Amino acid sequence: MRIGVTVPNFGPEATVGSLRAWAALAEDAGYDFLMVGDHVAATADVTAAYPGPFWEPLTLLGYLAGVTRRVELGTTVLVVPYRDPLLTARSLAGIDRLSDGRLIVGVGIGWAREEFAALGLDPARRGALTDAHLETVLAHWADDVLPHAGHVVDTRPRPHRRPHPPVWVGGNGAPARSRAVRFGQAWHPLHPPAGWLRREGLPALRAAATAAGRPVPALAPRIALDPGDDHLPDDDRLTGQGHPDQIRADLDDLRGLGATHVLLDTARGGGGHEQQRALLTDAARWVG
Repeated sequence: MRIGVTVPNFGPEATVGSLRAWAALAEDAGYDFLMVGDHVAATADVTAAYPGPFWEPLTLLGYLAGVTRRVELGTTVLVVPYRDPLLTARSLAGIDRLSDGRLIVGVGIGWAREEFAALGLDPARRGALTDAHLETVLAHWADDVLPHAGHVVDTRPRPHRRPHPPVWVGGNGAPARSRAVRFGQAWHPLHPPAGWLRREGLPALRAAATAAGRPVPALAPRIALDPGDDHLPDDDRLTGQGHPDQIRADLDDLRGLGATHVLLDTARGGGGHEQQRALLTDAARWVG
C-alpha cells in the first residue's frame, strides 16, 4: 500500500518556496506520491473554503515534475467539466511525459455552483459532461491521430504510461462508484467516515461492478490525517482522525481491504503549512 500526501496549492502560504518544500518533504520523508486540488475560477463559494491565491494544478504539476525525481504526481481531483477535453488530454499527457510516467489522474465532477456559472457551465449537467469529456480524453490517449470537431487532430505526444496514466474517480456516492467502474482504475473516496468503506462503500462498489459486468476498481482513498491525544468514538470521527493508535488501525484496515494507495490530507487538522509539514514528517515514522 502506497502512502501519499496532499499539497495545499491555495492560500497566502502557498508560495513558490512553500510548494517546493512540500515536494521536498514528499521525496525526502519517503512518501510515494503527492496530489494537488483544482479550481479554475476562484468565485466566492471557492474562496470561502480555499482562500486565494489558488495555483492552477496542471501548471503546478508540470513545475513539480521538474523539482522531483521519484514521487508520483496527481490531482485530487481535477474537475473534468472545467476544461476542453482535448486540452485536458494533451496537458495531462505532457505532464506524464515530462515526469517519465509519474502522473495519477484523479477526477471528479465538481461542486462549486458559482464557479460553474463563471465558466458558463450548467452545474446540473456536470455528471454528463464529465462522462463525455472522459470518453474524449481516453480516446485521445489511445491513438496518434483522431477526428475531433470535424478535423483530423494529431494527439501526440501520447502519455508515457501505457495505455494511459491511472485514472482515479473521486466521490463517495453511487454515481461516483459507477463512474469509477466505467472509466477508472481506482475509486478515490474522499474523507470517508471511520468504518464506512468496510460497511457500505466497498460492498456498493462491488455491486456496481457486478451490475456493469466489469472488474472492481482498486481502492485509493483520501483520508484525514488529524491525530490527537484522545481516542475518539468511531461514530464521531473520520478515517484518519483520533489517537495515533486509531490512525494506525485505520491504515491497517485499509491495507486489509486491499487499498493500493492512501492519500493523507493534513488540512482537517488545521495549522499553517509549516505545522502541517511537521506533522507529515513525524507521521512518516508511524504510518508506513
